[in-house]
Amino acid sequence: MASNLARLLADSRRALFTMLGFLTVIWAVQVVNWLDDYRLSYDYGLRSGRIDELPEMFTMPFLHFGWDHIEANSWPLFAFGFVAAYRGMRKFLLASLLITVAGGLTVWLLERPEAVTAGASGMVYGYFGYVVLRGILDRNLLDAAIGIVIAALYSYLLLGVLPVAEGVSWLGHLGGLIGGLAAAWLLRNRAPEPASATPAKTAANTTVNSTEGTSPNAALLKQLDDLGL
Repeated sequence: MASNLARLLADSRRALFTMLGFLTVIWAVQVVNWLDDYRLSYDYGLRSGRIDELPEMFTMPFLHFGWDHIEANSWPLFAFGFVAAYRGMRKFLLASLLITVAGGLTVWLLERPEAVTAGASGMVYGYFGYVVLRGILDRNLLDAAIGIVIAALYSYLLLGVLPVAEGVSWLGHLGGLIGGLAAAWLLRNRAPEPASATPAKTAANTTVNSTEGTSPNAALLKQLDDLGL
């Protein structure tokens, strides 16, 4: 119990510092981007349909098109990211990769060629889907309760995966959400396989055979031995 708690606290600290570090980086990039009239967002945001643009799926989460844009993403990114990471960094990093690729490919395949997509909102939707589904698949009571609370409080986010707002990358949101749900499924805790009944059966057979092999002469010799004869 104590070792599990210590490990959980250590993982939580790593999750906290990881998300603080991520936010520090995107805000530092935002300052440089703002000073350069958002040239970085146009140069390293993602455009669809061109092979040479595919690497930009890994840079677009760090870029935004304004202070309102980054402010809207920062709090849910930190909250959902922390919950996604607090049970272990390995699964979190794999989930982050899946979310990034799923969101990026969705935009690259389906977005209009003239559009430039940037922002961390795809990661927000990905972490949202991941933490809502993870506890249910892992049958973890705490994670399931956290997921239910998050789903109830932020259910309005699901409107963001529909093409209802002009200038909002609903495809990035949809792809990120799909990536998060897929990550929860692929990275779920597998139940251990049930132990084979063969050893127990063999042991029972051995006992029976041992008893069956005890002859009357052996029993008599044991009695004489007990009497000292």
